[in-house]
Amino acid sequence: MTLRPLVVALDGPASSGKSSVGAAAAREVGYRFCDTGLLYRAITWLVLQRRIDQADPAALVALVGEVELATDQEGRLARVLVDEMDVTDLVHAPEVDRHVSEVSRVAELRAALLDRQRAIATGGRIVVAGRDIGTVVLPGAGLKIFLDASAEERARRRAEERGIDPHGPVARVVLAELRRRDDLDRNRPVAPLRPAPDAVHIVTDGNTFEQTVAEVVAAIQRVGDPAPGLAGLSPAGGGVAG
Repeated sequence: MTLRPLVVALDGPASSGKSSVGAAAAREVGYRFCDTGLLYRAITWLVLQRRIDQADPAALVALVGEVELATDQEGRLARVLVDEMDVTDLVHAPEVDRHVSEVSRVAELRAALLDRQRAIATGGRIVVAGRDIGTVVLPGAGLKIFLDASAEERARRRAEERGIDPHGPVARVVLAELRRRDDLDRNRPVAPLRPAPDAVHIVTDGNTFEQTVAEVVAAIQRVGDPAPGLAGLSPAGGGVAG
């Protein structure tokens, strides 16, 4: 059998674990990893910082060249640079969470980022996470996975991550926000969130983190050519410039 470098498209709703699970699975099989949602988060952060009109497509597209994804010490494209400043922590702020779905639904912005995302996957041996990777960005990916969980399960996990009472009023706000983002992502006119017809659908309600990672790794191993350890990762320090 001829072995080929594999591109894995990993999609799913907000807080479904795409970033953490995808990164862990990629590390286990020796693939690179990229969460394309960081690009949209970075643009959203800039919009909020500069008080730019979210409904102005030209203004949003003009920000694309200012954003760079850079590798961390494990070779994952998991760092966000703006004007060479590391803003990775800032793009995960709650305010960005609230606005990223509105920004990312702008068709012109999605089109402007399309070639950037496709370039990241060049050469294969990579897990690319997002909302429309298997359906729009990389429809020819050798493996498509849709990582899913109920809104209640995702809200519970997020509450635990933040040290919030999962049954308290703040957790109810988290749940409402996730449902709102799901509605925006699934009903946007351009590249709505949905599984590709040929995607492996993994529902993670009741799973431990390790169990979900194992399911993703098993799916990759059934299709691709994983290498042991960290072989094949990009050298640390590289980036995908705007």
